[in-house]
Amino acid sequence: MPAHTLAADPTHSVWSRDILPRLTISPGDTVHFACHDASGAQVTPASTVDDFLKIDRNRIHALTGPVFIDGAEPGDVLEVKILEIAHRGWGWTSTIAGLGFLDARFTEPSLFHWKLEGELSRSLAPAIVPLRPFCGVMGVAPAEPGEFRTRPPGPFGGNMDVRDLTTGATLYLPVFNPGALFSCGDAHAAQGDGEVCINGIEMPADVTLRFHLHKNRPLSAPIIDSPPPAPAPDGLWTVVESASGDHPAIAAARAATSRMIDLLAEHWGFSPLHAYLLCSVAMDLRLAQVVNRPMITVAASIPKHILPARKLF
Repeated sequence: MPAHTLAADPTHSVWSRDILPRLTISPGDTVHFACHDASGAQVTPASTVDDFLKIDRNRIHALTGPVFIDGAEPGDVLEVKILEIAHRGWGWTSTIAGLGFLDARFTEPSLFHWKLEGELSRSLAPAIVPLRPFCGVMGVAPAEPGEFRTRPPGPFGGNMDVRDLTTGATLYLPVFNPGALFSCGDAHAAQGDGEVCINGIEMPADVTLRFHLHKNRPLSAPIIDSPPPAPAPDGLWTVVESASGDHPAIAAARAATSRMIDLLAEHWGFSPLHAYLLCSVAMDLRLAQVVNRPMITVAASIPKHILPARKLF
């Protein structure tokens, strides 16, 4: 099957059905995408916090595309097979004043650099963080006219930040415009479910995708067929919180995240900031129960095998 290569530049940081495609392919073709990091190559391994604060945030996500898939029409389904997502040896994670899940607790900006070694990173000692690269943004042009910033996801896909979109997964997207107009970027070397500090491990990436088309198969929003998640052979450390009242899931999730940070700081010696970063790239937030209304329970878990063995009590 034909294979194509698409350089990162020129990128785009808005969704619009009016952006001209940079490449036209046929169903069955493979495309090798070069993707900048989420900053659009404004952050480098030498960047300081001051450098980071000066980047142009209108360039955030810096997507590669669009790709026009010949024959795609509204009402079709675009199948995107993820053949490989490869890092380039480095990445970064930040905190930004006023953003992130615990913005009231972490009020100062920061920038942390990661060295990526094959399938892991040892940069945040004593944790050893497993890498499972994926694109935080994959999507097609939305149905509505106009330009839309890339931060909100939607039925077209977009900034979903679903870490299941790793090598071996298949993404199914509804088509809203002729050619579908697919783009991708915002690659993460690792991310926990929740991405609590606002970033995973942001990185430049080489992304290889194969496209297929399913005609006249209406779909309202994305579906993912993914391989099983990375195993946790030694089990999990899990913090449990419940809440009721206004927005109980958010309240419980925020309390569980804050408690996990305290646990990591007390028993493994992380600074609270580094514990927060580790939670963003390695901790999973999940709804444990929603049936005991009005109380909602959230569990926050980190795999034991990424940390030195400890007894808590």
